[in-house]
Amino acid sequence: MAGHSGTRGLGRSTRSEERKAEIIRAAMEVIAENGYRGTSLAAVAERVGLTQAGLLHHFPTKEALLVAVLEARDQWDGATVMLSGTSISLDALSYMVEYNSDRAGIVQVFTVLAGESVTEDHPARPYFHGRYRLFRELTAGSLREEFGDRLPGGLTPREAAPLLTAVMDGLQTQWLHDPAEVDMAKSFRAFVGLLKGTGAPETAPESGN
Repeated sequence: MAGHSGTRGLGRSTRSEERKAEIIRAAMEVIAENGYRGTSLAAVAERVGLTQAGLLHHFPTKEALLVAVLEARDQWDGATVMLSGTSISLDALSYMVEYNSDRAGIVQVFTVLAGESVTEDHPARPYFHGRYRLFRELTAGSLREEFGDRLPGGLTPREAAPLLTAVMDGLQTQWLHDPAEVDMAKSFRAFVGLLKGTGAPETAPESGN
């Protein structure tokens, strides 16, 4: 009897995980269609045929759902593949920036939650704290593999790693405000050229002079 009960419990757990995955996929669709502000729990619940109360059984707050969306995005779009090794190459980072330029809704979610998560009790704080720490560690490892203890400009890999994060996030914010003027993929490639000491005259933003 105990074994049979355990099997039923496992089945319920599997169904719950499948339902969560379905909700996350629906949330991604709604975000892509309507952006961050246009995404409500009610809209996501309707998309999967649930009441809002039924959705809240799986994700008790909108923030919890959005964090799950970000975690799933890391898995589904290849970011986790790049974050699961011992380093993140500059070429991989350039790819990530270019890929993000096609998904404004998800970038909005990331940017808004990243800003809000600096408060102590925000549900997204553990996600961003861990992600930023891992990102810095793996990026520093990649820079060390490519350049040794010093980059061409004199920075150590550990000093350069948070700058890469800052440039990526800062470009995303500027791009969300003014996508017609800010080409974040092009600008990031220019920054990578500076780190490598090669410059990037063909990709650098044009001077206003």
